Amino acid sequence: MAVVGGPKIKLNTGAEMPALAFGTWQLQGEELKNAVTFAIREAGFRHIDCAWGYGNEAVVGEGIRAAGVPREQLFITSKLWGTWHRRVEEGLDESLRKLGLDYLDLYLMHWPIALNPNASNDLIPVRPDGKRDIALDWDIRNTWTQLEAMLAKGKVRAIGVSNMSQKKLEEFLPRISIPPAANQLELHAYNPDHALVAYLKTKGIVPQAYSPLGSSGSPLVQDATVKTIAEKHGAPPGAVLLGWLLSKEIGVVTRSANPDRIRQNIQDTTTLAQKLDGDDVATLDGLAAAGKQKRMIMPPWGIDFGFENWTNVSW
Repeated sequence: MAVVGGPKIKLNTGAEMPALAFGTWQLQGEELKNAVTFAIREAGFRHIDCAWGYGNEAVVGEGIRAAGVPREQLFITSKLWGTWHRRVEEGLDESLRKLGLDYLDLYLMHWPIALNPNASNDLIPVRPDGKRDIALDWDIRNTWTQLEAMLAKGKVRAIGVSNMSQKKLEEFLPRISIPPAANQLELHAYNPDHALVAYLKTKGIVPQAYSPLGSSGSPLVQDATVKTIAEKHGAPPGAVLLGWLLSKEIGVVTRSANPDRIRQNIQDTTTLAQKLDGDDVATLDGLAAAGKQKRMIMPPWGIDFGFENWTNVSW
């Protein structure tokens, strides 16, 4: 029997967000449509995470409609790509049109940088020297002001950020009126970022984990310590890693096109979040500090985002 929705986390807006989200990055076509439909209708997911930058929102919308679950029972997250920072409402409207929705439950600033939209490449504009064309003169506070306006118009129910470090947040938060509801980050057992997670909670910002198994190929499921804890509980290693995050009240974005794994990612994870004991959590908490610290997602933006262990910051 499906675990419908799974556990929830309360946002600073007062709304409840399903803590487990079905992610759509790198999925395309019929595989994506069928996965979204299965995740909602058969596995019980009620939170779908997507983004304009993934280039697949129209197909995500098809999958949502095919699932046949009323809109008010779903929580849909999308993200504003860097080329839309000067035209937030236009970018939002395009996402809504592609998804076939009237509003989003959560709209995130995908990266805390703006890209110059008039260059040759729509997704990642580049300069003549081949470097990413970042709009260095743009203050993301102006982006946020536009996001706040979308909240006031009712086109989004909550607004948040993604890939924002404590250093950047400390500069950003005192300059805005409405604090982010969430911050979506690379968080997993090899990159737990304990200090940032603790900081977010003091500010009432929900941390959300993307790449919770270590990005493509799910390398963390092969970790010997994770396998030992999985054997102890008679559960898959992936469920241990996801359940560990849930047990710490961190939202989790999962991704798979395999029906069995999609179902496992909500059912087994929900169970493991309750079964992991203090020793299990402490052991997983300590993996990175024990010599396994590794960040998997470091796009060559050429900007110092203020994260520890981010090595790819040079032009």
